[in-house]
Amino acid sequence: MNETATAPTAPLRARAEIDLAALRANVRALRARASGAAVMAVVKSDAYGHGAVPCARAAVEAGARWLGTATPEEALALRKAGLPGRIMCWLWTPGGPWREAIEADLDVSVGGMWALRELVAAAREAGLPARVQLKADTGLGRGGCQPGEDWAELVAEALRAQSEGLLRVTGLWSHFACADEPGHPSIAAQLTRFREMLAYAEGQGVNPEVRHIANSPATLTLPESHFDLVRTGIAVYGISPSPELGVPADFGLRPVMTLSASIALVKHVPGGHGVSYGHHYITPGATTLGLVPVGYADGIPRHASGAGPVLVDGKWRTVAGRIAMDQFVVDLGGDEPATGTRAVLFGPGDRGEPTAEDWAQASGTIAYEIVTRIGTRVPRVYVNDEQAG
Repeated sequence: MNETATAPTAPLRARAEIDLAALRANVRALRARASGAAVMAVVKSDAYGHGAVPCARAAVEAGARWLGTATPEEALALRKAGLPGRIMCWLWTPGGPWREAIEADLDVSVGGMWALRELVAAAREAGLPARVQLKADTGLGRGGCQPGEDWAELVAEALRAQSEGLLRVTGLWSHFACADEPGHPSIAAQLTRFREMLAYAEGQGVNPEVRHIANSPATLTLPESHFDLVRTGIAVYGISPSPELGVPADFGLRPVMTLSASIALVKHVPGGHGVSYGHHYITPGATTLGLVPVGYADGIPRHASGAGPVLVDGKWRTVAGRIAMDQFVVDLGGDEPATGTRAVLFGPGDRGEPTAEDWAQASGTIAYEIVTRIGTRVPRVYVNDEQAG
């Protein structure tokens, strides 16, 4: 095992262990499900909290042919770190770093005329053609160009700029609204609209390198949506995109992050003792309390107060009372683990520990948010960062 950490050698207050072997295995499992389509590993938001550069490198090693980010700044950071190959970014605002993206050979998404005009101006200034992917709004109602006259105008202007050598239309793409809800009528409706918008663009002369609409749930359950490329985000990190679709193991996936903290204090208290702000928990009898030194400033959701599960000395405990900014308490029921004992908040789940999905259920959210929100005060410790053999 090769371990890399930016933390000192003394015991860590908290750590998020990132298993890059698991990530590589997840990418290989997703490639096997991709029906021959290429795989994009989405590493936006610091790889969903796992660390963008190490995870991007591991994904490429495992055969991901594309990397994806939300913001251009995220994509530029990957290039600066030496990541080669195709990198796409899609969340632009006026005045964004178009020229820098062109010079870094990024694929940029355009879903409206304002963006196309800014991109073309930057390409003229740079003296280089831009790589552009036109985004279609097939029913999500978020980013992307509406079908009909808006799409026709965008396609025509993009082809005009391409004829002038200012850009190359490298992709046509869209995004599902409800792919994590099998059987939802919007899925078939969006696929139909996507095919129609593809047919129009290609009929006008667009010859894209890739066409793509599939996200993680569609990659796992909708092979008819795979086209040339699938964009896999949360599944790369071994988390199921929806409990209704199955647990990670059902898809050959393993969670990559294990979050733990060192117990900072164990003490005896009598029955009737209030615990944490507001005294929402009162000890039912004489017991021991353990102080876990992480809180909502570290990304632990306050909504999991009184419900979040923690593994301490082989037993599941529950957050006692409110989660505070830097710490929370568990009722140890009279047990007396040594200070420094590792409290595991979540991990793969196959060693008795809770999972990110358990924390999602405890806080009324989704597992995406649980891992992504883990803050920068928690060091990422990378294990298995070199491929075996």
